[in-house]
Amino acid sequence: LDYVWGYTIVNDASARDFQFLTSQWMAGKIFETAAPVGPYIADRQEIPDPHSLELRTFVNGKQMQRGNTKTFIFDVRNLVSYLSGLMTLSPGDLIATGTPPGVGLGMKPPVFMNPGDVCRVEIDGLGSMESPVKEA
Repeated sequence: LDYVWGYTIVNDASARDFQFLTSQWMAGKIFETAAPVGPYIADRQEIPDPHSLELRTFVNGKQMQRGNTKTFIFDVRNLVSYLSGLMTLSPGDLIATGTPPGVGLGMKPPVFMNPGDVCRVEIDGLGSMESPVKEA
């Protein structure tokens, strides 16, 4: 964790219609406004344990996701170590760590966001961020 400068919110949104055009998930992650970040970066002294933060996602005020960073499949230490073995990590690089349970695609029936919806992400100690959903 000595190599981590700070923590922030990343809304790892997916454009499922683009994602399903191919067998690769990346097509749904590379649109111009993908992955909004913010509203600020908390330095690591402000977040002494990145593995104990509650996080929540709301769509139009309805809670869709709730989780805790303690349930990460790979913790921050492992992610930094693993990725630094694959590529050169430089100051300013951002690593998105994953998402809590409650992804709309996995619901029965699936739930998708639509133009006009507002997605709000909250993480304890990092604040909250709202993102409007617009036509792709």
